Amino acid sequence: MIEQTLYFEDYELGHQRLTTGRTMTETDFVVHAGHTGDFFPHHMDSEFARTLPGGQRIAHGTMIFSIGIGMTASLINPVAFSYGYDRLRFVRPVHIGDTIRTRVTISAREDDPKRADRGRVIERCEVLNQRDEVVLAADHILLVERKQK
Repeated sequence: MIEQTLYFEDYELGHQRLTTGRTMTETDFVVHAGHTGDFFPHHMDSEFARTLPGGQRIAHGTMIFSIGIGMTASLINPVAFSYGYDRLRFVRPVHIGDTIRTRVTISAREDDPKRADRGRVIERCEVLNQRDEVVLAADHILLVERKQK
């Protein structure tokens, strides 16, 4: 991990970064089901999944979110803090054997209505599959200190 101090004013609209890839495995499915208690058949039952469009098990959306966002955690900014996520969408299914990576784009900078010494930076997070199709999208909201407080 890299530590880099970026103040609100330092974020450039349109700036992008792309993570490396990670291939989804049977173990990912089983571990995530165990952690969450979500053993629904479209995630865990291969025979049931054969009846679904695509004919195979579908990854938990929450797993793809967790892994996709986790892959972006390579840059530590000591003056920015996560305020949460908006507009989370599961766009396409992900299956065992699919490889995902995440593209992060700075999509907005705005004043924070509660804190004059900080601004909000919106990172558009798009998880892509091996065909560069968006499979998940969400807006990550950061509270970021201003240089001039």
